[in-house]
Amino acid sequence: MARLRITYAKSSIGYNEKQKRTIRALGFHHLQETVEHDDSPVIRGMINKVSHLVRVEVVETANEGQA
Repeated sequence: MARLRITYAKSSIGYNEKQKRTIRALGFHHLQETVEHDDSPVIRGMINKVSHLVRVEVVETANEGQA
């Protein structure tokens, strides 16, 4: 399974409370912080809600080719 590396790139000041809570739920505390999550529909939905505040890159895991 792929992982997503998500970076908190833009402040949530001035945006509504739901977006601020989504940023917190993703695990962010400070600007320019980076977290990794497993790629899932739940995480993708959260990223969609705050896509204007974060940068996302897909990280291939080392054991992905082994089955």
